[in-house]
Amino acid sequence: MNSQLKDEELIRMHLMTHRNDYFETLYKRYVTKVYQRCLNLTKDTANAEDYTQDIFLRVYGNLTNFKENSAFSTWLYSISYNYCMDQIRCANRTSTVSLEQDQEYTWAEPTDQENREFQLQQLDKVLGVISEEETLMLRMKYEDGLDITEIAQQLKLKNSAVKMRLKRTRDKIRLMYGEQFF
Repeated sequence: MNSQLKDEELIRMHLMTHRNDYFETLYKRYVTKVYQRCLNLTKDTANAEDYTQDIFLRVYGNLTNFKENSAFSTWLYSISYNYCMDQIRCANRTSTVSLEQDQEYTWAEPTDQENREFQLQQLDKVLGVISEEETLMLRMKYEDGLDITEIAQQLKLKNSAVKMRLKRTRDKIRLMYGEQFF
């Protein structure tokens, strides 16, 4: 029965009744996708499992903050991304050491992980500038792996409209990213 309700309906019912089966339905719906997102970012199964649980605990505690300005999945994926990136940044922090006068130091080139993190930060800034609809379409296409037809059905658009909007959004991001917009 709960599996037929939309995400937003499940949230409203959970908040009104405080019955956990509504949230459990949301959990079952998204746990695999959140885990995959965490795994893609961390490349570590143990961390991905821990982060997934932490994310759902965070979401459960903050359901009242969900204002339905965007789809629940978009809100959840945003929380997932931010949580994982915070954890990665914390893990990458290095301890400081005192510099000895007689010791020779060399500058290390940025690692692939540092370059990737920088690129993700820049992309995150760009995604914060484009509209929610543009962000949603990109997430549906590249994070959820939906094809054009599935996106068109969910957004009640024609396939050609989805293709054109995705192309324009990608072009807009390339322009902003290429011009060092941030």
